[in-house]
Amino acid sequence: MYVGEKIGEQPDAAVILGSGLGVYANRFSDAVTLPYEEIPHFPKGTNKAHAYRMHLVRVGEKKVLLLSGRYHYYEGFSMEQVVYPTRVLRLLGVEKLVVTNAAGGLNPGFSVGDFMLITDHVKFFTESPARGGNIDELGPRFFDMSHAYDPQLRALAKEAAASCGIGVQEGVYAFMPGPQFETPAEIRALRTLGCDAVGMSTVPEVIAAAHCGIQVLGISCISNMAAGILDAPITDEEVVEITSKRAGDFQKLLGAILEKI
Repeated sequence: MYVGEKIGEQPDAAVILGSGLGVYANRFSDAVTLPYEEIPHFPKGTNKAHAYRMHLVRVGEKKVLLLSGRYHYYEGFSMEQVVYPTRVLRLLGVEKLVVTNAAGGLNPGFSVGDFMLITDHVKFFTESPARGGNIDELGPRFFDMSHAYDPQLRALAKEAAASCGIGVQEGVYAFMPGPQFETPAEIRALRTLGCDAVGMSTVPEVIAAAHCGIQVLGISCISNMAAGILDAPITDEEVVEITSKRAGDFQKLLGAILEKI
């Protein structure tokens, strides 16, 4: 495999860095870096908030593969393309994956800038990335999603957060396909269903990870309060601004988590 040959080592874990959170990769000066455009079958991404680079780094004694950027369904990619990097991670031997994102807050008890550990998700409106002929080498035709977000990894993340003095929330993440932000009526519906945050990524990757047996920890940065909760328009600039402000705490938290897992 191209990536395996280039990095030369099996990663102990991997991280998908979401919008505004890719700055974490910049702290490693000795990383082995692969631009996505050089990796076979990785399409050209269109989101300006993503660097689209893969980095093999060391966090303490751990070898960690950082994916600085992801593909989104709203960019026009198929679900198969969106989760292709996740399936590559499994073929590389990755067994633990941290997925991160910027998300809109639905829970009135949350504040902009909070970190939320994902306990579960809701997805209704797009096909599954496992739709179509099953890839038996990756996983079974029908697979369980009861613990798609691993409780043990979440417990380790809470310990890591406490050791850093960083507070974390927990909640359910709702996937909406975008690229438009949700309407106030959609947000009211999602809140009624028990969702705490909403975003346009992560869930396809988590489904693909569950299919092939990868343990997942999900972390959202609450970058804005969703439509109708505050009387203000939502902009992409706001999302990037808030995640940039929390970059220092995010790096500290993620580093502590990776050392534990």
